[in-house]
Amino acid sequence: MTSSPARMPRTRRMPREARRKQLLLAAHQVFVAHGYHGAAMDEIAEVAEVSKPVLYQHFPGKRELYIALLDVHLEEFTGLLQAAINSTSKNKQRVTATIRAYYEFISRDSQAFRLIFESDLMNDPEIGARLEEFNSTFASSIAGVIADDTGLGRAQSLLLGRAMAGMAQVSARYWLDLSDEVPMEEASELVARLAWRGIGRFPMES
Repeated sequence: MTSSPARMPRTRRMPREARRKQLLLAAHQVFVAHGYHGAAMDEIAEVAEVSKPVLYQHFPGKRELYIALLDVHLEEFTGLLQAAINSTSKNKQRVTATIRAYYEFISRDSQAFRLIFESDLMNDPEIGARLEEFNSTFASSIAGVIADDTGLGRAQSLLLGRAMAGMAQVSARYWLDLSDEVPMEEASELVARLAWRGIGRFPMES
């Protein structure tokens, strides 16, 4: 985990939506630094420089705050991946763009990926369902492209979609420890080449 989060600049009155974003930013810093179980609403309020009653006006508890923050990051990551998939009609470039999107998200200074892939609430049914929906949606998007191009069945295409998503995720998280030795562009390109060597061998559907 990272060091203790920095306090945000003090603010007074602000619109409700702006205040909510401020609280989510403070919560993000605390959750990334300490994990869900190590985080406290007291510290989140302190980092945001608001009173606890103000914090509870927006979020009834720590779990609800965590879920709201997770939803923000999942929506952001989903948009990034979908944009990569839709960025071209050429599948080799599509594979490269999609894997690059994983690396870009995981390399961000915000470390938002920790809330998605390293959550200490994986066994929570509601949070687990959100994470599974994210993984399923992304794998299905990849599977649709694979099925259209190769003629493989839905189950086979979904299996390949999950495999590609897993390859991107695991390799990108491992790459963080090697980022001083292997630039992100090179790392994502290497993994994209590996993925394409597999997917590209399936015959194209005429």
